[in-house]
Amino acid sequence: MSSLADVFAPGGVLAAGIPGYRLRPQQLEMAERIAAAIEDNAVFIAEAGTGTGKTFAYLVPALLSGGRVIISTGTRNLQDQLFYKDIPTVKDALGVPAQTALLKGRANYVCLYHLQRAQDDGRFFSREDAADAARVARFAKQTKTGDKAECVNVSENSPVWPLLTSTRENCLGQDCPNHKECFVLAARREALAADLVVVNHHLFFADVMLRDEGTAELLPACNTVIFDEAHQLPTTASLFFGDNVSTAQALDLARDTRLEGLASARDCLDLPKACGKVEKAAKDLRLALPVEPARFSLAQLEERAGFVDGLAGLLRELDALAALLETQASRSEGLENGWRRAGELAAQLRRWQGVAEEGAMRDYVRWGETYTYAFQLNATPLIVADIMRKQMSGHPRAWIFTSATLAVQKDFGHYQSEMGLADADSAAWDSPFDYARQAMLYVPTGLPDPNARAYVEAVIEAAFPVLRASGGRAFFLCTSLRAMRRIHELLQERLKRAGLDLPLLLQGEGGKNELLERFRRLGNAILVGSQSFWEGVDVRGQALSLVVIDKLPFAPPDDPVLSARIERMKAEGRNAFMDYQLPRAVINVKQGAGRLIRDETDRGVLMICDPRLVGKHYGKRIWRSLPPMRRTRALDDVLAFFREQCQGTVSEDRVSEDRVSEDRR
Repeated sequence: MSSLADVFAPGGVLAAGIPGYRLRPQQLEMAERIAAAIEDNAVFIAEAGTGTGKTFAYLVPALLSGGRVIISTGTRNLQDQLFYKDIPTVKDALGVPAQTALLKGRANYVCLYHLQRAQDDGRFFSREDAADAARVARFAKQTKTGDKAECVNVSENSPVWPLLTSTRENCLGQDCPNHKECFVLAARREALAADLVVVNHHLFFADVMLRDEGTAELLPACNTVIFDEAHQLPTTASLFFGDNVSTAQALDLARDTRLEGLASARDCLDLPKACGKVEKAAKDLRLALPVEPARFSLAQLEERAGFVDGLAGLLRELDALAALLETQASRSEGLENGWRRAGELAAQLRRWQGVAEEGAMRDYVRWGETYTYAFQLNATPLIVADIMRKQMSGHPRAWIFTSATLAVQKDFGHYQSEMGLADADSAAWDSPFDYARQAMLYVPTGLPDPNARAYVEAVIEAAFPVLRASGGRAFFLCTSLRAMRRIHELLQERLKRAGLDLPLLLQGEGGKNELLERFRRLGNAILVGSQSFWEGVDVRGQALSLVVIDKLPFAPPDDPVLSARIERMKAEGRNAFMDYQLPRAVINVKQGAGRLIRDETDRGVLMICDPRLVGKHYGKRIWRSLPPMRRTRALDDVLAFFREQCQGTVSEDRVSEDRVSEDRR
């Protein structure tokens, strides 16, 4: 077996098998450290700057280890990138006969049972929905996987998908008449037989906690777990180590039960009425809170009479539906499943109330979140470290955590503390890109405090000359949806007034991938976005030459989870701002800044409008954590930077869209 140095060498198998591959010392060092951690069943944290090639740095030792490996990613898009592009590329180059599998959550696979039920019922909201259902039915007869990502003629956001896929609650399991043909079970069987399985963080933690989707079965036989985009884990772990229940679950239950009643208990005239009452109670509970999506502390919820009465009303109607379903449960598997679901949903609501288990919520913060059509009650653990350590104990295996953003000035203390990884080995590698030549950090002068009433207007005033100089080609990254909408509105006015014909795109006007494709194709667009575009977005070349950040991304202090954590840290004598809020903001800024330079020939300006970056003592910790760009506060320097670009300072050919990503090699 060749050494890793030979594999990654200029004349090695990667160079021979992958067009454009070249050795990066950082990549080889990272691969060697990961290989050692796998060999020793150790825990290792690795930060690798953009362009290091971290994906190949962990794939090569993982595939050469000979053991079973689970790779968990931040998003389904990254899952697909790994499974369909990166892993086959490395496998072919290494000549390794490893069997690989892609495993997603059950909501990503067509459910033949629910597809048939929906078609039999035939009641869709629109003709387009009915047409989508027909397209999915044709797809289901042809596909081997049932993965909705492969059903390209139906949008991933189509309203029909919830009707045609299953959830943990409405899956009939072995009682399902389509059990043998089930796409979810087929995906699990493939995963159990594979040497390397690609999952995502949500699925991994849902499985570990719920023993539901298949990963829990994979874990005992696994030798190595690799978390890519590991900076997302604290938030994801909090979500799944906690408890949540939503009005959407009640609406789904009512919908599924009504369909089952039509198929198996048409003579039970009280069933549609009971379903209607559950739907009304769920909608009334949502309407007890403001229309705008927001988060509410337990105290804020209890102050609202509509919430207390609405929750009691939903519980009452769920109990009534459960009692009725008990009398009909013997008539079909679906009705029996509905009886069980109604009881479990009521129990979840009571558990959130804290009635069922007195004192069980002591280390959790209870809060609520409204969405456009739903309301979710959450119980979130204030500390996930102890839970994480428990999940990692037991069978010896290697645990690898990697991302471009885990440390604050190469210090992993915050991440290790939050994730319970105090004894883990760690290392950080800088990006190989020449940031001093390729990029400039610009912090404008004269901006007011970010809490000032006219702050957003001042941001546009400062950013517009830069947007004009860059000829668009910009991401405008906002820290809130409200600021995003206002900035988009102001930019529309300014562009029209200035007579500039620059395309202006807004998050939410289409799917994320669709917007990115339009942005790349247009070549001179301005995309205004919020959290969705701060990370996991890769635009190379001159289409993106400017990233504007409206303000430092500190979470709002009135956020119920953050507020509870701050109070707890203060009670422990700790500085919540320096120990928790600031490190989180640093990691988020690094993610946003990472959108700018994606290739060794890219050039661009990062504009951070927030005056706290230079005016507050903690600002230094933030900008010192950023790549070593040239720094300026003078607009003339920025205008000169873009003039150089226009004069052809950078004339290298752009890399083609279809080649393997440099930063993944």
